[in-house]
Amino acid sequence: MSREAARARAGLATDPSAEHAAEARPAWHRGFAWRQLGELFGNTLQGRFTLVMVAGVLLAQLATNLLWAQQLRSRAQAEAEQAAHHVAIGAAGAIRSFRDLPVNFRPLLIEQLRTMGGTRFFVFVNREPVKVEPVQGEALAQLVAQTVAQTLKQQAPVDGSLKVALAWPHSLHVSPDGVELQDLPEGWIDTTLLSPARPAPIVVIQAEIESGSWLYLASAMPDPYFLENANPYAVDRLLPQVITLGAVLLLSVAVVRTLTRPLARLGRAATAFGNGISADPLPVAGTREVQRTIRAFNDMQERIQRYLMDRERLFATISHDLRTPITRLKLRTELLDDDSLQAEFHEDLDDLDMMVKGALQSVKDTDIHENQVEVRLDHMLERLVRDARMAGREVSLQAPALSVRVKPLALKRALTNLLDNALQYGERADIRVDSEAERVVLTIRDHGPGVPEAALDKLGQPYVRLEHGRRTRREGMGLGLGIARNVVHAHGGQLRLANHPEGGLMATVLLPLG
Repeated sequence: MSREAARARAGLATDPSAEHAAEARPAWHRGFAWRQLGELFGNTLQGRFTLVMVAGVLLAQLATNLLWAQQLRSRAQAEAEQAAHHVAIGAAGAIRSFRDLPVNFRPLLIEQLRTMGGTRFFVFVNREPVKVEPVQGEALAQLVAQTVAQTLKQQAPVDGSLKVALAWPHSLHVSPDGVELQDLPEGWIDTTLLSPARPAPIVVIQAEIESGSWLYLASAMPDPYFLENANPYAVDRLLPQVITLGAVLLLSVAVVRTLTRPLARLGRAATAFGNGISADPLPVAGTREVQRTIRAFNDMQERIQRYLMDRERLFATISHDLRTPITRLKLRTELLDDDSLQAEFHEDLDDLDMMVKGALQSVKDTDIHENQVEVRLDHMLERLVRDARMAGREVSLQAPALSVRVKPLALKRALTNLLDNALQYGERADIRVDSEAERVVLTIRDHGPGVPEAALDKLGQPYVRLEHGRRTRREGMGLGLGIARNVVHAHGGQLRLANHPEGGLMATVLLPLG
């Protein structure tokens, strides 16, 4: 059936463009990330614990950083406004002093300030305003400039224009002629501005105190590096947090692995024991709850092993004890004069003998103490098919070269029972083997009448035989399918029985590759 037909049959609309786009993507790319994430975090206790720990720590760190960043910005804004107001008060006093000073004395005062200090401002007088490139992308710098301007308008109003900006010192002009701050003698600026080794933004105030006379004031902020201090995501602040976060996550993962390692060991031991591999008791380790679980598993494993050994001894004893009275009864029936009564006694004793042998064979064939080894499944099936063909039966086989780790004798008994049933109740048998991602699919199909759907669930139960089977094979006990199912389950697989759409019964054996 084509893809479009299958989608139409399911009642789904087909989208050719989406179909083509899905086919255009490589198969390994589709779903790879989700598969990897599922394997890492979704399917194991360690992964889920790790995911919860990592997500919890990350969310807590993120919430803390957001809260701390908001508080830091609020505090930096308040401190910047206060510092800007303080700078503006000093600048207002300088502006009033120069405005009230006679024009002839202004150069002398500027020279004195440059050589002797005494003010926090670098002072210059220009004929026109100087073009200043303000700091871009910093809301706090704009807030400082606005605060200084508003305070100056209140404390030292001037008749002309007023320009305030924050600028970086490396390209700061001090006169309309293009003279930059870095071109001036160091003695002029070292008492008022910071060293160029670590530049900080400078408040530049230009006030038109008279027509054609612009007072140029430049000063660093009281906290020169307020922009850096207001940045919550600076490298020197993020690095300790990243180191702390990484250490916490590593310790969390290590603790989770330590806690889940005994559980993983317990899971592997339970899987191995379920597949019939006996092992020594697990070492008791981990938390108190895990230790109780491991002790319970060790006790359960010991009891089951003891039960299996007791069962074997019990059936061996039954076999030994029943054969003698059955043989004695058969000898006594020979003394009977009535031939018809003698034949009935012989028939009942034969049935009793067959039931004992069948029960013993059932225990023997489902023995779980055989060691698992690497076996070529195709070679095993070829030998079974060769034996069936030598007996005159028609069998077809399609099996690639494939190796599985199984109990060879037990699996051979199970497959022999399935093949014998297919050849006994069907005209011929077809065997097919396919390999999937993590398992082997082995199908044995006969060409007989099949089984009523209502009776499929009863197949495999001990001593259950259908009418067709009793007519075809009188000596059967109804144990073959049950033995095969137990053997397949002991290998961690499944046995599914279903009627084939073209007729006959189909037995599907699913075996894990590992």
